[in-house]
Amino acid sequence: MSANTKANDYLKECMADALIDLMKVKPFNKITIDEIASKAEVHRTTWYRNFSSKGEMITFKLMRLWDSWGKNHGVVVKEGFNIDNADPFYRFNYEIKDLLKLITDANLSGALYEAFYQTLKPKFEDSVAEGYKARFYSYGLLGVLNEWIDRDFSEKPEDMINMSREVIIR
Repeated sequence: MSANTKANDYLKECMADALIDLMKVKPFNKITIDEIASKAEVHRTTWYRNFSSKGEMITFKLMRLWDSWGKNHGVVVKEGFNIDNADPFYRFNYEIKDLLKLITDANLSGALYEAFYQTLKPKFEDSVAEGYKARFYSYGLLGVLNEWIDRDFSEKPEDMINMSREVIIR
């Protein structure tokens, strides 16, 4: 990764963090690009150069968090979803539950879905079926996660892993 890419990713993360901080005190639809740029201490053109929407910022942040969490927890395969990697999926989402609640309260499930899809989609589509599989799991995981959020994360990650095994294996 080049120095420019690292610097740009750092700025993007600062802006995403600024948006999340603002979401804690102000409705999402009332937050302006100027406010995000000001809080992140960047010029508004930096925002426009890197993002096309505030939802895109949330997707970016979720993917960065997953990548970082995966590295810190020794997750070897961070793309795709199957029963073998259900454990890190649920543990990660449980750890960021406050952020997930903030995202869903702001009606940003689309950004959450996009993060799933970007993670699950085949990097090199070997077949049409792989594309459909990625969409299937993205929507399914979003549905499961939305239910878990609605239930205020009342089940522990272990419970969710066991339920997933029952559903997928049956």
